[in-house]
Amino acid sequence: MTQAPPPAQAPPPAQAQPAVAKPHRGTMVLVFGILGFVCCIIFGILAWAMGGKDLKEMQAGVMDRSGEGMTKVGKILGMIATILWIIAIVIQLIVLIAGGGMMLWGASQG
Repeated sequence: MTQAPPPAQAPPPAQAQPAVAKPHRGTMVLVFGILGFVCCIIFGILAWAMGGKDLKEMQAGVMDRSGEGMTKVGKILGMIATILWIIAIVIQLIVLIAGGGMMLWGASQG
């Protein structure tokens, strides 16, 4: 009498991954990063925030990784644009305060 082979074990359940990854927004993040330089600070902030979120989703496998390069560049441009805008605003405020104070002081002397 021959023994029957032991029953095969079921493979461990795979982790739940979406069947189709979300499409990347690399082009939009890149455009927002560029607009952050040319237009206004809000686009730089959006590029920075969206780029960071999208890169995390790409690393987690939730978002399509084909736009990772554009997303990285857009995020970096957004960071640089935001920092430059903040520096420009601070310089303008300093000039306004210093220049405005000098004009008032000079007017009261004469």
